[in-house]
Amino acid sequence: MYFGIDCGTQGTKALVIDENGTSLGRGYAPHALIERETGAREQQPEWWVEALRTSVCQALAQSPSKAVQALGVSGQQHGLVVLDEHHNVIRPAKLWNDTETAPENQQLVELLGGKQACFERFGIVPLTGYTVSKLLWLKRHEPENFARIRHILLPHEYLNFWLTGRMCAEYGDASGTAFFDIRSRRWTREVLDAIDGGTGQLFAALPPFITVDEPVGTLRPEVAAEFGLPHSCIVSAGGGDNMMGAIGTGNVREGVVTLSLGTSSTVYSFHDQPVLDPTGNVAPFCSSSGGWLPLVCTMNATNVVTQTLNTLGKTVQDIEAALAATPPGANGLVFLPFLNGERTPDLPNARGTLTGISANNFTPENLIRAAIEGVSFGILNGLDLIQSEAPVDRMLVIGGGSRSAAWRQLLADASGATVEVPLEEEAGCLGAAIQAIYTYSHANGHPKSFAELASRCVKVEATRTAHPNTALRAAYRQARDQYQSSLRIIYN
Repeated sequence: MYFGIDCGTQGTKALVIDENGTSLGRGYAPHALIERETGAREQQPEWWVEALRTSVCQALAQSPSKAVQALGVSGQQHGLVVLDEHHNVIRPAKLWNDTETAPENQQLVELLGGKQACFERFGIVPLTGYTVSKLLWLKRHEPENFARIRHILLPHEYLNFWLTGRMCAEYGDASGTAFFDIRSRRWTREVLDAIDGGTGQLFAALPPFITVDEPVGTLRPEVAAEFGLPHSCIVSAGGGDNMMGAIGTGNVREGVVTLSLGTSSTVYSFHDQPVLDPTGNVAPFCSSSGGWLPLVCTMNATNVVTQTLNTLGKTVQDIEAALAATPPGANGLVFLPFLNGERTPDLPNARGTLTGISANNFTPENLIRAAIEGVSFGILNGLDLIQSEAPVDRMLVIGGGSRSAAWRQLLADASGATVEVPLEEEAGCLGAAIQAIYTYSHANGHPKSFAELASRCVKVEATRTAHPNTALRAAYRQARDQYQSSLRIIYN
């Protein structure tokens, strides 16, 4: 038996599987969120630990036994957890969707010589939301807390530390910090020196790297006893939620695309070599399975659709009827869905905008379609950046948005790709569990490849597959062009 744990923004999920990927038990516990008008989005790391405890116990209560051989942890990317010399958390973790640090990100890019210089020197352009600007924000706004920093961890690394007592990093999640060179796979001290003045404080606070073949360790005796799990249970390196979602959708070889529609939306595809983008729109991340995972993230996705539905007094059940009743382009109504600022395009201070409103199109159905199209067109634009040289034939869609048949069909029609949905909805959990199997197999002298494990454990739900309707392709092309035109007019 193997465990996958996914610590996301809204909550922590746990999944127990057998060696064939069959679910044996699952659990969930929600997280609170600290939000401020300044753009701050924060959580206490202790909330993640308590949610892990709850979700793991729920999953084990459903499982036929507690003979878990290995577990893996998936965590929300870019979060900053800082510890003092006694390993105590100094302050709440600033999250991936925290836009309060936008001024610091701009200042840091300038300190490093500008976007082009950052790209040439480090292979990545820092964006608001990445971990690095949070450190500069701490120095400027909370200097006493900044001075106490002795350890810098990402969310999944903090949970690994709680589970095993060991601090370490892996390449996938580290590549989202912007103080990591994705080409040489090493921490970049000069980025941190620009923040702490070359004292070496921040660089010394970074954990060492392990490869995906290496376990972090085994469970601490106290943790094993609390859950009734074997102390010999291996904890794998884990990774960011997108990296684990890639593994959990079989995106471990070239030619597969994963699109995640959750609170944020991401699209990514495994590559054997780095994919570099000087504009910074494509995040040239490493994968957590030994390769690279170029990724585009938009910060506004299902949250925009949910808020639109709530404002109209509708529910998610009304999505199907609204899309069926309206044509591509929502009769000219365009929704730029930047309710939380935006990362791609890089508009951290943007706000949502409705354009093209007329007496004929200002209806609940068109508003719902416009919200869904705004979210969808934004992320499909990102997919075009990643796959600029090759059309996409197959796309696996995960996250809350994947549950809507009409939304899946919209994605298929607008992209021209066949859209499939994995049988296991919790791709982050499944990916973490598959990585745990991989690490366990290597540790015990019977190594298996990720491709082999994915072919065995990742299954597609055939009844939810959406094939593109070529008759609608031109209409969606026109709708996407109108979206781009509105974007240029308002933000250029």
